[in-house]
Amino acid sequence: MNGYDANLVVIGAGSAGLVSAYIAAAIRARVILIERGKMGGDCLNTGCVPSKSLIATARLLHQIRHARNWGIRKAEAEFDFADVMARVRAVIAAIEPNDSVERYTGLGVEVIQGEATVRSPTEVEVNGRVIKTRNIILATGAQPFVPPIPGLDGVEFLTSDNIWELEQLPGRLVVLGGGPIGCELAQCFARLGSEVTVVEMLPQIMIREDREIAEFMAERFTTEGIRLLTGHRAVKVTADGGQHVIHCEGNGETVEVPFDRILVAVGRAPRSTGSGFEAVNIPLTEKKTIETNDYLQAGYPSIFACGDVVGPYQFTHVASHQAWYATVNALFRPLRKFRVDYRVIPWATYTDPEVARVGLNEQDAQEKNIPYEVTRYELSHLDRALADGHAEGVVKVLTVPGKDRILGVTILGSHAGDLIAEFVLAMKQNIGLNRILGTIHAYPTWMEANKYVAGNWKKAHAPSWALELLEKFHRWRRK
Repeated sequence: MNGYDANLVVIGAGSAGLVSAYIAAAIRARVILIERGKMGGDCLNTGCVPSKSLIATARLLHQIRHARNWGIRKAEAEFDFADVMARVRAVIAAIEPNDSVERYTGLGVEVIQGEATVRSPTEVEVNGRVIKTRNIILATGAQPFVPPIPGLDGVEFLTSDNIWELEQLPGRLVVLGGGPIGCELAQCFARLGSEVTVVEMLPQIMIREDREIAEFMAERFTTEGIRLLTGHRAVKVTADGGQHVIHCEGNGETVEVPFDRILVAVGRAPRSTGSGFEAVNIPLTEKKTIETNDYLQAGYPSIFACGDVVGPYQFTHVASHQAWYATVNALFRPLRKFRVDYRVIPWATYTDPEVARVGLNEQDAQEKNIPYEVTRYELSHLDRALADGHAEGVVKVLTVPGKDRILGVTILGSHAGDLIAEFVLAMKQNIGLNRILGTIHAYPTWMEANKYVAGNWKKAHAPSWALELLEKFHRWRRK
């Protein structure tokens, strides 16, 4: 085809789509970005930004209630839930300009708001206009998955999409799902004053995390008044005389939980249908994500996909990571292409305390029969943690037996999502614990925990023969 209107058309202005458009514009390609809803996608409007804003308020309330831990005899907080949600929306509004039509237009991107339809591997239609493009990037994201529970559609259930519209705090809240979204919001609403019950069909909350860490968080949730029904499956929802009840089965029992509102947080389904995907035979996996090759091409040399619609990790930072590969591979094919790299992927759950992870944990290593050693550092020994009043948690590092090469790290504690970054860099650049130990860390900081765990590894691997020789040397020097 001759006479393309664009080098690249990007469908979807969430994290993956925005990064794709930004990169393309930065290297002077002609790029058109199409979005049918709000700029910024789920992360800005219904995901990362609002949830972290709510977490901040809930954490502050929790600290005020436990002010004695910081030497304050009495502290009280008076709040209205509507004001809390207004703050959440204000934070979204403050960040919105970064993802706005105006900003991207200023960068040289043509932004079209409308429903995109892929007509062919080189044609996209929007608002009656057919755009001829050399390449297409599909970045349509994901949406909350709603399981087919009998009676659920008869109640006005909440998801991570619409929970931000609440103006009144639910008295009794049931959270379906004990994954990251469910755990974060369950703790938030419990701290704000809701009576919260979490229903999780698997045997533990945070199923992807280290078992020890998940058990700690389960105990913490129970201490904070959250009822946990792990190993329980929701079988139906009923309404009798205006009273809503969820019926759960598990551990040989049937449990009925009355509720005022119910939050469905059992996962997210990719937006992989519609938009002409079926007509051009965009390939899908068994999980209904778009199937791509190692270069993020989706069935055609000119069509690429990235972000939550692809997986395998539904994280904003992974969407951005994929977007670089998709964009560069699209704009420079067939001259150059890069395989997408998933070797070192971190993630964090922003409960209090936080849980962060990169690479293998113990369960993964055991399931894959990968030999490993574990080195720990308890945050109860960290000066800054003690000073801040958050001296709880642990840094767990898995290494190759007898070597300092890092296989994986799990951190439980305040600022875990920040602390994990040093280990991500180390794993990405093949830096071992010895070099972390030899790096100066400012005192007193949370980052020192990373150096101290490296020190624990070093101490455990100090050669006994060398220590004995040094002891003899110093004894001789004293003569």
